[in-house]
Parts: sequence; C-alpha cells; structure tokens
Amino acid sequence: MRHGKYRFIIGFLAAPLAMYAVFVISPFIQAFQISMTDWSGLTPDMNFIGLENYDKLVHNDLFWQALWHNVIILLVVPVVTLGLGLFFAFMLNVGGRRRKGAAAVTGVRGAGLYKVVYFFPQVLSITIVAVLWQQIYNPDPSDGLLNSLLGAIGLGSLQQSWLGDPNLALICIMAVMVWCSVGFYVVLFSAGMSSIPSDIYEAALLDGATRGATFFRITLPLLWDTVQTGWVYMGIICMDAFAYVQIMSVQNGGPDDATQVVPLLLWKTAFRESSQYGLAAAMGIAMLIVTMVFAVLTLRFSRRERVEF
Repeated sequence: MRHGKYRFIIGFLAAPLAMYAVFVISPFIQAFQISMTDWSGLTPDMNFIGLENYDKLVHNDLFWQALWHNVIILLVVPVVTLGLGLFFAFMLNVGGRRRKGAAAVTGVRGAGLYKVVYFFPQVLSITIVAVLWQQIYNPDPSDGLLNSLLGAIGLGSLQQSWLGDPNLALICIMAVMVWCSVGFYVVLFSAGMSSIPSDIYEAALLDGATRGATFFRITLPLLWDTVQTGWVYMGIICMDAFAYVQIMSVQNGGPDDATQVVPLLLWKTAFRESSQYGLAAAMGIAMLIVTMVFAVLTLRFSRRERVEF
C-alpha cells in the first residue's frame, strides 16, 4: 500500500520535474559552461579559458557602475512600491467614515472602482508603459506632457530634460517602475485585509486604538507573509529593469551611463557591441548569484513568528 502511494507520487511529479530540469536548470548549467569560454556566439569556436571572464568583470568599472544602479533600484523601488500599496489598500479598506451605530471603520465608497484604476497599469505591457512615459518625459514643452503641464500652471522654471539629465534619469525610470507595480499590490493587500475578521478591528477601536495603531498592530502583522513574498518578487523585478531602461533611457543606458543596469550591459555585450557571449554569460551568472543572495537574505531577516487568526 505504501509502495503504491510512493509510486503514484513519483509518477505524478516526474513529468513536471523533468520539464523544470530541461527548461530551467539546464539553461543555467549551459550558461555557466559558456561563461568559462571565449565564445563569441558567431562562430563554432569555443575555447576554455577558466575564470578569465569573471576576472574581467571584477576589473570592469562599467559593470560595477551598472550593478550599483541595480542596487539603488533594489533599495528604493520595493520600499516605495510596497509602502504605497499598503497605504492605499489600508485607506480603501478602513479609510472611510464611521457609520452611525457601527463600531468598525468601513472602507471608502467606490473602493472597487479605485482598485480597478490602480490595477490598470498591470494590464499594459512593460513596452507600452515605457513608451508612454517616454513621451510624457519628452523635454519639448509643446510635446512632452509633463513639461507642458508645468508650463500651463506657471511652473515653467521646473521644466527639465527629464531623461537627458544624468541626475534625474534614473529617478524618473524608478518612478515609472513604482507607478506600474503599485496597483498590483494595492489589490493584493486589499484582498488580504478583507480576509481579516472585522471583529479584530472592532475590538481595537472599542479600546480606543487609532487607525495608525490598528495598521501597525493588526494589519501589518497579519499581512507580513504577503509583504515578505511581495518584497522578494519586487526585488527580482528590480534586479532586471531591462525593458524600462532599454526603451526609456537615452542611447541605451545614458546619458553618460547614468541609467546603465547589468541586464542591459549583458545584452549590449552579447548582441550589440562586442559579441562576447562568454563575458555576457558571466554577467548572467553574477546576476543569478546576487539575486539568490538577495532572496535568501530577505527571507532570512524578514522571518518572524507567524500570526494566525
């Protein structure tokens, strides 16, 4: 009986595990093998050179600059995105006025419509979002929506070449990443908050707790697992950022490499400038290691005792 159960489990998992090994694990192994060669990707010649490509990365200032930009995005975008997602979700669910004769604070009117509006960027592809905001940031006062708006309300002195200024370009791209992602977490956190029994909020409000206290003492602890998962997911997105930078930035990572990120540098190394597939594969392995370290550290340091209700 027990052996039959094990055979059923193995048979059920064999196909998915085989597909995962072929389509996920195998490419990683092949990428590591390529990173140990001088393959250009254009010829069948592939000579083993050991760790030479990794040594080039260590002494490549542009790679470290691009990695630093990824780290900045990693530190800023998840915090702002998840913070705004929690704030908006909390306001939608418990931000309404007290109803007469009710102990609990209800959500705002039209919360469902607000959720649809917040979620709308998620139905657009990253390409559409990037092109849309590229036009919004257009420095021409007559064509760029942002500069036109500033001029219309008498703030023409604030008009900028938003994506052409090395000090502003990366900030502008991060703002777009936040705008595109925050709606998903508003809906996600709203679903989590709606599952929290209203009796808990009612008891806290009867004890005189403020909305801020109920958020930090009730809502956030009960949503912590969801926030933790969202943090890892946002971190992986921020370690990429390829499409946003490739489409929106000046000259693919400019101006003056102010928006350069590792995935874009990898793409340029492999396909655009030097056709060094081996070096590009080494960049990919480095990004894999950094992403895995981030995920492990995030799950490790954000671990806390599970709160159940």
